[in-house]
Amino acid sequence: MADNSAHVAGIGNAIVDVLVHADDLLLHKLGLTKGVMTLIDAAQAEAIYAQLPPGIECSGGSAANTIVGVAALGGRAAYMGKVKDDQLGQVFRHDIRNAGVTFDTKPATDGTSTARCFVLVTPDAQRTMLTYLGSCVEFGPADVDAAVVAKAAVTYLEGYLYDPPLAKEAFLLAAATAHDAGKQVSLSLSDPFCVDRHRAAFLDLVSGHVDILFANEAELCSLYRTESFDDAIRQVRGHCRIAAVTRGELGSVVIADEDIHVIGADAVEAVIDTTGAGDLYAAGFLYGLTHDRDLPTCAMLGGLAAGEIISHFGARPERPLKDLARAKLGSHIIETV
Repeated sequence: MADNSAHVAGIGNAIVDVLVHADDLLLHKLGLTKGVMTLIDAAQAEAIYAQLPPGIECSGGSAANTIVGVAALGGRAAYMGKVKDDQLGQVFRHDIRNAGVTFDTKPATDGTSTARCFVLVTPDAQRTMLTYLGSCVEFGPADVDAAVVAKAAVTYLEGYLYDPPLAKEAFLLAAATAHDAGKQVSLSLSDPFCVDRHRAAFLDLVSGHVDILFANEAELCSLYRTESFDDAIRQVRGHCRIAAVTRGELGSVVIADEDIHVIGADAVEAVIDTTGAGDLYAAGFLYGLTHDRDLPTCAMLGGLAAGEIISHFGARPERPLKDLARAKLGSHIIETV
């Protein structure tokens, strides 16, 4: 009988992205800090939308991007996230299933609309995000598919989702379910401002419930209240089994027990849009990890997937990641089905 369990099951905010080109003047006009995510309400979403230039609408959300990346590399992937039974919710459901991801979370039939995120990309390729969470805030323990989590090799939790109260319960339930089944739990810190809001809770998660941590340099330094990357590295060691930390053009650093692996960034001709870079790094890394690749290879797969994403507009792969990985890292890297 074929194994239908997921290599990676993701839990996060199910969001439809609206990607637009913007300049620093527009960011200043809207009172935004470049490069960070800001939560907005329904009224703000409408007011901001009216001031934006035309954009591209596509299915998004941080963990959803990661899970689609796992599927694009040939991994079995599942996703849990809340949308409403409205037009944007149908767009999200169609897109993620069409990418080869199992998505069976029941949509909300009333309440707020499906979430959307305005992604403003400036000429320096930085992305500034404004997120209306909508029906995402309704995701709770009842939406955690225990059977999927118990069978998945890794359950991946998105830090952005941690804002709503019910999500906290869902995180702990998913982590307990995975560990009770002898499986692993992964967390993405998502954003420095997200870390600032939930530092104590994230520290508890990292040290008590998480096996694999994903963060960028700023997020890790924020978590440990330090401006020194080396100090942050020292503090995270021993808090979880593996910490994979991205550093932009400097590549990534992977900390595991007494070992530290420094991996260079994948070569990219031009950086167009950094949206989703961390998400796809996690996708490549987790694909490698769930296919018994060593940690440096996992990091190289992560860098390769991130490099593909930042070379174009949007947070979903435009080139076949399996083919890229085979071409750059060797045909043995990706399993054939």
